[in-house]
Amino acid sequence: MLRRLVLAGLLFSLLACQDAPPEQPPLIRPIAWTQVSQSPIEQIRRLSGTLAPVEATSLSFEVSGKVQNVSVNLGDNVVQGQELARLNQRSFNLGLQSAQATLAQAQAALTEAENEFKRYAELVAQGVVSKSGFDNAKAAYDSAKSAAGVARAQLDIARKNLQDSVMSAPYDGVITKRLIEPSQQLAAGQTAFEIEGEHGLEVRVLVPETIIRELDKGRKLPVRFPVLPELVMQGVISEIGTRAESANAFPLVVLLDSPHDRLRAGMTAEVDVTYERTGRSGHAGSSVRVPVSALAADQGQGVFVYVYDADRQVVEKRQVQTENIINNEVYVSSGLTPGEIVATAGVAFLRDGQPVTLLDKQVRLFN
Repeated sequence: MLRRLVLAGLLFSLLACQDAPPEQPPLIRPIAWTQVSQSPIEQIRRLSGTLAPVEATSLSFEVSGKVQNVSVNLGDNVVQGQELARLNQRSFNLGLQSAQATLAQAQAALTEAENEFKRYAELVAQGVVSKSGFDNAKAAYDSAKSAAGVARAQLDIARKNLQDSVMSAPYDGVITKRLIEPSQQLAAGQTAFEIEGEHGLEVRVLVPETIIRELDKGRKLPVRFPVLPELVMQGVISEIGTRAESANAFPLVVLLDSPHDRLRAGMTAEVDVTYERTGRSGHAGSSVRVPVSALAADQGQGVFVYVYDADRQVVEKRQVQTENIINNEVYVSSGLTPGEIVATAGVAFLRDGQPVTLLDKQVRLFN
């Protein structure tokens, strides 16, 4: 028994003399990060509007008459000057012939009155006829000149009526409505076609009075389309209304900078307007933006981020004042300085003073 106790004591002594295991180095965690920069506080307002053609016209005849021929159908592409329709030409040709005959008669009467006037002018100069006879000849000559002028004007009108009885496309485009048929009686000014040009599309929206002062002609804005969620185009403000319409909103026109074969007039379009504003805490100066994923809630209901200390290669927990959120980013008005680096992912697994390395640095994470 004694021998066993001695052996146990020797074994314990030998174990006690062995060195303790070496202390493990702290774990270095790689972090996703971003470097913050200064930015004014902004807000995005999405305005819904409608796509419309830049050029759109309702076409009508300037004269009345019966439709003789219709040359185009709904959806047809047309070129400038192409004939679209014409009225019956008979009455217009007769009107032209009548005006030509009237002018010929007036010209003949004018020639006769002019000759008579010249003859009386010579006779009155010789004292052969009285002054009253000369005055009558002059009055007849003046009347004949007026009648000839009226006849020429009537001829011009008859020619224009004949020309207006044929409708042509005012520009290259597509027929979006056809409202007439052959043999139909039309009144002057009655709509016959609607045509849209090929000079692109524009978005027409109403802008609230609270942000209309933030917009200027020529400013570029992103435009989205609910039926084509993957499509985002750029547009330029081409028109700004000066008088409010319904609900104190002002009309705004945004011209799309390029065509797209899947867009059609009448589709819904959404314009994103970004403008400066005051933060929710009342802050109106500059701030920095950080991703939402960089923020974490503290137990005291505050918000904090982890800031990277390059000298110590650790992260420091720091409380910040948040403002508005825009596109998954948060404006921070205090607690951060432009140029600082913050962790942007996995902040729930970090602790104050923890050694870290930035993901784009090639270092050994473990020994």
